[in-house]
Amino acid sequence: MTSSHIVIDGRTLTCAQVAATARRETDIVVGDTALAAARAAWQEAQDLAERQPVYGRNTGVGANHTVDVGADERAVHGIRLLRSHAAGAGPLLAPEVARAMLVVRLNQIGAGGSGVDPALLGVLADAINRGFTPPVPAYGAIGTGDLTALASTALCLLGERAWREGDGVPAPRGDIRASEALAFISSSAATLGDAALACHDLAALLKAAITVAGLSLFAVRGSLEPYAPAVHRARRHRGQQQVAAAVRGLFAAEQLSPARVQDPYGYRAFPQVHGPAVDSLHHAERIIRTDLNAAAENPLIDVAGHAAWHNGNFHAAYVGLALDAVRAALFQTAALSVARLGTLVEPSFTGLNAFLAQTPASSGVMVLEYVAQSAVADIRRFAAPAALGSAVLSRGVEEHAGFSTQSARATSDAVAAYRAALSCELVAAVRALRMQGRAPAPGGGLRRAYDRADAVLDPDCADRPLDGDLAAAAVVLSAFAAPSLAPDGRGGLVFPSQLSHGAGDAMVPAAGAGRGLVPAPAPQETDKTEAR
Repeated sequence: MTSSHIVIDGRTLTCAQVAATARRETDIVVGDTALAAARAAWQEAQDLAERQPVYGRNTGVGANHTVDVGADERAVHGIRLLRSHAAGAGPLLAPEVARAMLVVRLNQIGAGGSGVDPALLGVLADAINRGFTPPVPAYGAIGTGDLTALASTALCLLGERAWREGDGVPAPRGDIRASEALAFISSSAATLGDAALACHDLAALLKAAITVAGLSLFAVRGSLEPYAPAVHRARRHRGQQQVAAAVRGLFAAEQLSPARVQDPYGYRAFPQVHGPAVDSLHHAERIIRTDLNAAAENPLIDVAGHAAWHNGNFHAAYVGLALDAVRAALFQTAALSVARLGTLVEPSFTGLNAFLAQTPASSGVMVLEYVAQSAVADIRRFAAPAALGSAVLSRGVEEHAGFSTQSARATSDAVAAYRAALSCELVAAVRALRMQGRAPAPGGGLRRAYDRADAVLDPDCADRPLDGDLAAAAVVLSAFAAPSLAPDGRGGLVFPSQLSHGAGDAMVPAAGAGRGLVPAPAPQETDKTEAR
């Protein structure tokens, strides 16, 4: 854990900050603005509930919204609500996802629309900093609020349910008043936490994919014509232009002699296919960042207007639809990774034995195509739009659902599969270059990436198990998004989540940070033995 900390203010939380805190890479502190906003909303909510019906505070919930809660029941109304709604099922969410939920909910309360007791902010911050994790079952939300997840969390805070893990004693305890039970659980914090982690990790992988594709392009002696500025000025899609510029930056030190007039789509159309994934992720991160810092409760406590607005801000359709688009675009670029892998095992592209085998009859990396296709098949399966479903619940008064929770979970799974597919391509590209006795020119971005991979991948080209190589490659992918390898402002990829927390200090599972690929000039292609 670093010595730095993130200030929770209800306004500026990013996906990178959610990842850093959920993965215990930094601490958080609650800012004065968040405390003041929460306190004002809490006081206003109490005043409003004394003089008018306020949903969930002095009424039932769901189809019971027309039922008044009598004065004799109000003391137990909240705890009944929490106990009845803490009814999820299935496997528990990963600890980092549950902690991400806590971070998001803390920040949302700090936005000042919930009316929850501000004392809970300190309790939640303590739980996060000490790594306490509530038990949150996977099944229980459909994109209209993570009621079961947050009800389970509330029972942990009240001491009725044990935390899964955490440092030290006593466990975090907080008083959730009867009138504030719904206000605490009225949020899509678990969905948003999962989405923030997925988008943060995918940002790093999309950058790493540019480096991997560059190594493959170098290995097959491909052409840089498809990346020429004139090509992308003619079709001004932002992501396409960024990807092409990043590839040019990687090859700034190289003097290539292409082996073909034009290459297959995996190389020739890479900016046009990878670019939409970049653009889709940019859009999704903007959507998620908006919701991370939104007062999205029902009812919304409006301090300035002295009102409780009954509303639908809890509905996470924006998030689900954005993530559905991300997965569709991710499948497209993942399919190109498999296509490039196909060229790396083909002698006509590499000048080597089929499958990069040590002898003509050996299998070499043959099985990597099967592994990559298996991963991409899962990405295709996860790409099915969650938004195509709907539901009618609670006696018909809640007659729509966007299933953004399922969209976030599918995105997380798709990101993991994409990491596996890219790892296959990276292992093959590095082996091809080793067998060719070639390495990129010293001093350039492509060479730095190659050296990073070369240092950890097993050089033995004999037929042997490759699962260890794939595991090592998965870690190297995180390093490929690090500042020393990255496209900077001269043509790089910068995602919204990176505009805070050190202007892009991305936290990726298992290794390193994420920014972009720094092009550096250097002479020409060098024989590997001389370069080292």
